Amino acid sequence: QVQLVESGGGLVQPGGSLRLSCAASGSIFSINVMGWYRHTPGKQRELVATISSGGRTNYVDSVKGRFSISRDNAKNTVYLQMNSLKPEDTAVYLCHADEVVASQGKNYYRDFDIWGQGTLVTVSS
Repeated sequence: QVQLVESGGGLVQPGGSLRLSCAASGSIFSINVMGWYRHTPGKQRELVATISSGGRTNYVDSVKGRFSISRDNAKNTVYLQMNSLKPEDTAVYLCHADEVVASQGKNYYRDFDIWGQGTLVTVSS
């Protein structure tokens, strides 16, 4: 079964930078849209950025110009470069894949709406 594993979270001062990574494991043939969401207690989960298999990107307004999403299809990995971090960026960041085609033996199957376990980003002085 396909799994997403995030890394790269941590504590950073305001104005600092972090780079998150999310690697998909399994015998993967293709992944459609990958993205990053964030969740803060008491708030709804928020879309941060997405990137299609062809490289088309989309960002929430609050991170435009500061965050950059990219992906390495050969490594089945998506990245989120976060610059000029603000305290309000503090959250658990979750990786998401909307549709994955993978193989199991001689068969291919599709898996949908896959989430990683999340990585905590804390922006504080």
